[in-house]
Amino acid sequence: MSLVTLLPFIVLIGAMILMTRSAKKKQQQAVDMRNQMQPGSGVRTIGGMYATVKEVSEDTVLLDAGPGVELLFAKNSIGAVLSDEEYNRIVHGIEHDLKSDVVPDDASSLTETDEPSDDASAASDDKPIDLGKKDASDDAADEPAEAKAADKADDKTVEAEPKKADGESDAK
Repeated sequence: MSLVTLLPFIVLIGAMILMTRSAKKKQQQAVDMRNQMQPGSGVRTIGGMYATVKEVSEDTVLLDAGPGVELLFAKNSIGAVLSDEEYNRIVHGIEHDLKSDVVPDDASSLTETDEPSDDASAASDDKPIDLGKKDASDDAADEPAEAKAADKADDKTVEAEPKKADGESDAK
């Protein structure tokens, strides 16, 4: 056999070795992460549950999921050990000093002047616009009396014509 015929097999074997080596590194990192768990640290299970570690034993972890809720999990079911800031942000919604990253809602806060502009004060004097839907009773109250009389006359002519039911056609 020549080197050219063996080359594809050598490439495949090399690729398999590299892939298994990468997978072993990831597994070792996960084991190290799980071994570094301490009571009080926040974790996420592989099922997506967030809890606080209460006790760590050889193969199991006792998690505190809430007041009076203690759950026993296998150590390999812990998906990630979270930092305190990340755990508090996700579980309790506590943000740590992100005020400097807030983006203003309008462009007026980006200008350097502290004086209110004339356009802004004029816009605030206007009546607010109601964008909600109105009921039929609200529309009837808004219409003038002549329009109501005209609508009633139109309704009488429409009622004189026979109404079609679903599926009927004009052909006889």
